[in-house]
Amino acid sequence: MKHRWDLSPGAAMALQSRLAAKVEREDRLGEIRHVAGVDVGFEADGRVARAAVAVLAFPSLALADCAVARRPVPFPYIPGLLSFREIPVVVDALARLAVRPDLLLVDGQGIAHPRRCGLASHLGLVTGLPAIGVAKTRLVGEHREPAPRRGAWTRLVDRGETVGACLRTRAGVKPLFVSTGHRVSLATAIRLVLACAPRYRLPETTRWAHRLASGPAAETERLLARAPGRGSGRAMGRG
Repeated sequence: MKHRWDLSPGAAMALQSRLAAKVEREDRLGEIRHVAGVDVGFEADGRVARAAVAVLAFPSLALADCAVARRPVPFPYIPGLLSFREIPVVVDALARLAVRPDLLLVDGQGIAHPRRCGLASHLGLVTGLPAIGVAKTRLVGEHREPAPRRGAWTRLVDRGETVGACLRTRAGVKPLFVSTGHRVSLATAIRLVLACAPRYRLPETTRWAHRLASGPAAETERLLARAPGRGSGRAMGRG
């Protein structure tokens, strides 16, 4: 799915509302052999976006490939419209991978969004890949606090609709907010996020992607050099 990215905020909101009707909220996944974490950091006082994609084998969670891309930030920071700011450079990074992921775990919201089309949902529609939103903070909705044990969760409800889950990925640690992105049901999203977060609060996919997207340039180069995939050798070019 393609569309223009140079939209006014009003036009961007209207597009999100139209795209929300195309989001698939039930499972349409094949065999999952590789899962990818997606994250975006910023350089040059916020003028340049650095997108990172880390692909891990599933279920072992061993690093299989990774890529980084950079481009000038095309859209201002407006809560609820992060996809217009971040997806163009994420698509650049995805294009540099040698190992195609079967699932995206996105550091952001899926349908737990005012217009039901957050970063994970929008990216899933643009790429055609199944996607899950795994956010550290809540954007919309209300929830009860889940039990302190790992795997406990409660429904995230906005305007009477269940839009996600408040999920405890580690005992006694702050929960995450998980929501359907595209082609993944909420129940499956919860199961897969837990499978990708065996030890820490954040999934291993997110931890890898965050280090690549927001760490010092020298650290990013070192991590890219460790990637087994062919994509690592060309990852530092600007997109």
